Amino acid sequence: MSSRTVKNTIQRHEAPLIIPSWATLDAFAGVVSMNDGVKLTDMEPLTTLFVRTKNSVYRIIVSANSNVLIQGGEFFPKMAEARLNGSGCGRSVLKVAWIGVGLCMEIYQGSRRIITSPVRAVHVEPCPPGVERSVH
Repeated sequence: MSSRTVKNTIQRHEAPLIIPSWATLDAFAGVVSMNDGVKLTDMEPLTTLFVRTKNSVYRIIVSANSNVLIQGGEFFPKMAEARLNGSGCGRSVLKVAWIGVGLCMEIYQGSRRIITSPVRAVHVEPCPPGVERSVH
């Protein structure tokens, strides 16, 4: 074999794929079951949530399903319509319509996806009595 051939030869040694235990679906399910949180679909329309994350505080007004009005953090300086898909570990696994302590919220505003820092606390303020609950 000439030295020219050796220089153009690339040897590839594939390392085995190792998946850390925290990255499995079972581990995610365990984290979700052990942590406090709220399910958006169980909230009455116009319920206000104050969510404190590691880096920000958000005011979230529940609309219908996962639709919310949200203000706070770097991306929502003013109240804005958005869809709060749920909470997860900042990767592809997500508990839908859930805000979980210790997890990151996944929020969509149009086509823009925002992943928050981990949630530290959630405070729920029910809709005041006598306020019309229909949300369009």
